[in-house]
Amino acid sequence: MTDLADLLELLRYPFMQRAIAAGLLIAVMCALLGVFVVQRRLSFLGDGLAHASFGGMGIGTFVIVASGLFEGGAAVFRNPLVIAVPFALLTGLAIAWTRDRTQLSSDTAIGVFFAVSVALGVLFFSAVPPDVNIGFNVMDILFGSILAVRQTELTVIAVTATFAVVALGWSWSALGYATFDEELARTDGVPTKALEYGLFGLAAVVVAVSAVVVGIILMAAYLVIPAAAARLWARSLASMTLFAVVIGTTTTVAGVLASFLFDVPTGAAIILSQAIVFLVAALAPRR
Repeated sequence: MTDLADLLELLRYPFMQRAIAAGLLIAVMCALLGVFVVQRRLSFLGDGLAHASFGGMGIGTFVIVASGLFEGGAAVFRNPLVIAVPFALLTGLAIAWTRDRTQLSSDTAIGVFFAVSVALGVLFFSAVPPDVNIGFNVMDILFGSILAVRQTELTVIAVTATFAVVALGWSWSALGYATFDEELARTDGVPTKALEYGLFGLAAVVVAVSAVVVGIILMAAYLVIPAAAARLWARSLASMTLFAVVIGTTTTVAGVLASFLFDVPTGAAIILSQAIVFLVAALAPRR
């Protein structure tokens, strides 16, 4: 088995440093969002938005290939995230609008857009000629490839994380108020609908950017499990947030290292690390 010296040597590799940095940034974003997702009973939202990003990646890849940008365009326009992020954002806002304007529940609205987004992704990916090198593997989008994260992707994640932390910090009190008592918050003049649309939109951007690294299949768990485990331990929204961030970041590092040491998929190792913490929290005696 690899000893401590080999493990420390491993951390000197740039690809490992990028993987851990990306994982930590994603863990913080997802933990902060996950607190409100869990408290508002929107756990299916992460899954729906992650699959929306798959549809956006398919559309983006097809558009880039069809327009010839893969051969001669600027680097920023050769990344399907250019289209995947706006597509996921529009999907998130459309889910909120559908839930607001119809009698459908959140799960139903999310399920509709979930199915349509997956169908669009499959349709547009299948339209890309098989001999074209698109620079990534579709399986990596589904299951994640955090050890292969590039500097460009890490920069996008860092910018998104900074924006997400600032936005949530600015709206924290009002969003927490609206989460626990929406009617009273609305009576006090809190713009509850604007906050809800903002939460859905921010979640869409975070999930779309993160899903490229963590994987679409595992993205929902990344958004829900740390916050759910934290909810079992916490006695306030502040402590729940702190616990969620700690759980998300520590299990990310543990999962990345375990995936390399034991040669297992990274995304699965991270999620299973989080699941172990959740199991401990669920079995621990309540105070």
